[in-house]
Amino acid sequence: MSKALHLGGKVRALRRAHKVSQARLAEQLGISASYLNLIEHNRRPLPAAVLLQLAKMFELDLATFADDDSDQVKSDLLEIFGDELFDDSGITKADVDELVTHHPNVTRAVRTLYEAWRAQTERNRALHEGDLPDLETVGRSVLPSEEVSDLLQQHQNYFPELEAAAEALIRDVGLDPHHVQEGLITALGQLGYRVVFKRSGDDDKAVRRILRDDGVIEVSELLRPRSRHFQLAHAVALLSCSEVLDRIVDAANFTHDESRHLARVALANYFAGAVLMPYEAFFDAAKEVRYDVELLGHRFRVSFEQVCHRLTTLRRPGREGVPFHLIRIDVAGNISKRFSASGIRFARYAGACPRWNVFRALLTPGNITTQLSTMPDGEHYFCLSRTLTKGDRGFHALHTVHAIGLGCRLEHAKELVYADAFDLSRVDQAVPIGVTCRLCERTDCEQRAMPAIGSAVEVNEDLRGVSFYAGVD
Repeated sequence: MSKALHLGGKVRALRRAHKVSQARLAEQLGISASYLNLIEHNRRPLPAAVLLQLAKMFELDLATFADDDSDQVKSDLLEIFGDELFDDSGITKADVDELVTHHPNVTRAVRTLYEAWRAQTERNRALHEGDLPDLETVGRSVLPSEEVSDLLQQHQNYFPELEAAAEALIRDVGLDPHHVQEGLITALGQLGYRVVFKRSGDDDKAVRRILRDDGVIEVSELLRPRSRHFQLAHAVALLSCSEVLDRIVDAANFTHDESRHLARVALANYFAGAVLMPYEAFFDAAKEVRYDVELLGHRFRVSFEQVCHRLTTLRRPGREGVPFHLIRIDVAGNISKRFSASGIRFARYAGACPRWNVFRALLTPGNITTQLSTMPDGEHYFCLSRTLTKGDRGFHALHTVHAIGLGCRLEHAKELVYADAFDLSRVDQAVPIGVTCRLCERTDCEQRAMPAIGSAVEVNEDLRGVSFYAGVD
């Protein structure tokens, strides 16, 4: 079904919100009531002229109205109904498709209700176990990190105002890529701040601190040059782009103050990446080296992770890069970062599929792993992943290990140097993966940890398949 067909539910919701009858709205739009009825039930596409008229009548932001997030909502709902709470409900994917298509407001209400239920369940657990660090934050319906991830997703991780601010800084300071630290110290000096490099042991574990009353930026000597540059550029963002950060954050309508602060940090990180990897130069370099992350890191003197993040931001109209998705996990499988421009879906309420190569990367630290994969819906993806190690704080300090995954749809894989060893036409050799076990219908997976939604568990003590939940013919 095309994206245009998905707008029928939005038209109906808009009409009902303004308490306008179908006949009255059809008259105002200059179409028949029967045709409007077909549009609202997604049996006819929404013509551009009618969309423009609706935007004018109801004073809508056209881009916001036309933006279709139904795929993400559908994915969230499937995951919600995959909870064992609904095991006996008999809800199918077809039911979810119909609900999302025809009742978008109801689907969002269901998602809100489920998140509130999960929050209260978590709160009750904490009360029962006597684990009460802060009852104001235990069991919130939506975590601040989730709200910030949604903000990045809504903007497709591209913020033109921050790109322009970064380019202005580079131009005004005359930032030399070979003398980045000196240029950033100069920029901070123009803002009334001096930079002090703190020796290890002089203070606590802070790697960077802004002392606004003293006009001082403290930076730890333990940071590598690339991280030092990033922290200095981050400080420039907080001190010089506060109004831009606030405009973006205010438009997000966050439910928590923590979300606002976390979003400002994320956006300042975006600015820092744009300063160290200027859009046009980075875009040209990415095309030239065919998205070789390590080569880009050497050329721009940044880390592997910083390059991966920057690659997801190349969405400038007319100068778009490969639409990537990105995921970062720890050794326990917790997802700490996620973004998708490729269309792949990430689990919001459960763990990810263990067949994703981002998990395999943890078995081969420091090496880049690649994977041609296929999702249950038939979409194919090409992904690369590698471990990240942080913690240059001396012999006795613990080192933190994460794995980061970067991927795209199969049709873009030929643009990546990592795909040269693959025969991309052999999709029959793609690794079958899923979003999460409850949403995956494959029963022949040896790594299945739980049954798929709507699938009954049939136990035969005399027969064993490749896993407990895998069927045997």
